[in-house]
Amino acid sequence: MSDASPAPRRARVRAPELIGKGGWLNTGGKDLTLADFRGRILILDFWTFCCINCLHVLDELRELEEKHRDTVVIVGVHSPKFVHEADHQAVVDAVERYGVEHPVLDDPELTTWKQYAVRAWPTLVVIDPEGYVVAQHAGEGHAHALAELVAELEAEHEAKGTLRRGDGPYVPPEPVATHLRFPGKALVLESGHLLVSDTTRHQLVELQPDGETVVRRIGSGERGLADGPADQARFSEPQGMCALPDGRVVVADTVNHALRVWDPATGETATVAGTGAQWMQGSPTRGQAREVALSSPWDVAWWQGKVWIAMAGVHQLWTYDPETGTVEAAAGTTNEGLVDGPAAEAWFAQPSGLAATPDRLWVADSETSALRWVDPDGAVRTAVGTGLFDFGHRDGAAGQALLQHPLGVTALPDGSVAVCDTYNHALRRFDPASGEVTTVATDLREPSDAVLVGEDIVVVESARHRLTRLRLPEEALKVEAVAHRTRREATAVAPGTLSLEVVFRAPAGQKLDERYGPSTRLLVSSTPPELLTAGAGTGTDLSRELMLNPEVTEGVLHVSAMAASCDDDPDNEYPACHVHQQDWGVPVKVEAGGAARLPLILAGLDA
Repeated sequence: MSDASPAPRRARVRAPELIGKGGWLNTGGKDLTLADFRGRILILDFWTFCCINCLHVLDELRELEEKHRDTVVIVGVHSPKFVHEADHQAVVDAVERYGVEHPVLDDPELTTWKQYAVRAWPTLVVIDPEGYVVAQHAGEGHAHALAELVAELEAEHEAKGTLRRGDGPYVPPEPVATHLRFPGKALVLESGHLLVSDTTRHQLVELQPDGETVVRRIGSGERGLADGPADQARFSEPQGMCALPDGRVVVADTVNHALRVWDPATGETATVAGTGAQWMQGSPTRGQAREVALSSPWDVAWWQGKVWIAMAGVHQLWTYDPETGTVEAAAGTTNEGLVDGPAAEAWFAQPSGLAATPDRLWVADSETSALRWVDPDGAVRTAVGTGLFDFGHRDGAAGQALLQHPLGVTALPDGSVAVCDTYNHALRRFDPASGEVTTVATDLREPSDAVLVGEDIVVVESARHRLTRLRLPEEALKVEAVAHRTRREATAVAPGTLSLEVVFRAPAGQKLDERYGPSTRLLVSSTPPELLTAGAGTGTDLSRELMLNPEVTEGVLHVSAMAASCDDDPDNEYPACHVHQQDWGVPVKVEAGGAARLPLILAGLDA
């Protein structure tokens, strides 16, 4: 369903109370209720810290948060996907790690998520100063629409006398002094020193081989995108690094959506790829590196004469060729999931770690809790992992072994690989020769990368803000096996025909952009594929009739929707346009009496 015309009168629904067993963060210890926000425009950001799209939205909201600080309050409602994300301390860590400067409600049991009928991460809900829900947006690209709505609500409630200006309830936590703060990745330099991405402080740190003594810091420590010498360069949450053959270092500057190169000899940093803007659907996927947008590059590796990029933000692998100064998409379709096959047809889910050997590029595919690899012919294969919804800590044969959101992978001299099994706080090992997965070390706090130093392996313990040196043991640890599934309740749907409707209402002052053909896109698939007997595939309508197989009683519907809207001003030859996009994974159970209609809100309210 799409309707680009403005609503004659804004629909309003009374907002449910905000309840979360984990309590409130960033409020100075104060518990808040909806009544505390009366008179302010409240934006609820339903997020979970594993989700790259949620991190994109945090960045999209920063400007709005700053500009309307006296009228708008953003509240993050943390709603976990993985078991680890229900751990309160992990939420506390994530709030600091990603620079969240607004109150956060920790809702480990998804109480408020269910009250607001949320179906996807991220989802934004706008509540007016009188306590009514007036809009809901899923996915990314809604900052412009929110800014327009906020301006409308400010004017409307100023006139009614129901707007209350003033300071919000945000209270920043006390800063903590440590050499590193949520470090991301590490690299051994030619000098034998260690280079670490000090992610939360927006710097690179060079350490002596002891992993503790600071040699120098690269970057001013201020979030930004600036080239130059060490004290002037700026990064934004940098992550992975790899060495070029000439000794210079490529850095995945994640939140700047850029690749930077740092020269250890001169200390200078330069930008070599990315525009500083985030890649969105319809953008170029190849070309001169400084003219093509990237999306949250998380790790980089030198393989087959190019820099390979784990492009977490669009679930793909890209390459950067320093010789030609070009980038291009190399594997993945931008659809999120676990599908093997030729590079152009494979699906990834937030690839976050890379390790190169002569015959394989290993990939830590975090959202599918999987270890994947690319062979020199471009085929993508899976060693460990089954998909978006199954995870845990189970050793043994790779076909039944389980990981939980791994962020790092390291090639070992014997042909096996070490996996930083981040949400299991463990270092795991996969041996392609035996096909076995074992546990090497536990009690590591959110390990995100590891490098070999002599006979030791140095692990980046991100949530302990340090590097930890381990001797690889001869014997594997014995760990009690656990298996989990994502905690969301399945939606009951009736067998037979299911009407899927993606609700999209163009923001005020905009219309669907049809100048170059259809401005909407809908892609539907299912796990298992047999769940759908009709309705899978790509189309341009935002509604579709799906036919469910009565012999398949449960599964997941994968829905990806995109809509482009432009300023509706006939006098403007070059109107500003905005892409709204979201992926849903909707667990369903097929049963008599279930729903015959499945509405998914991209923007607006379901009438």
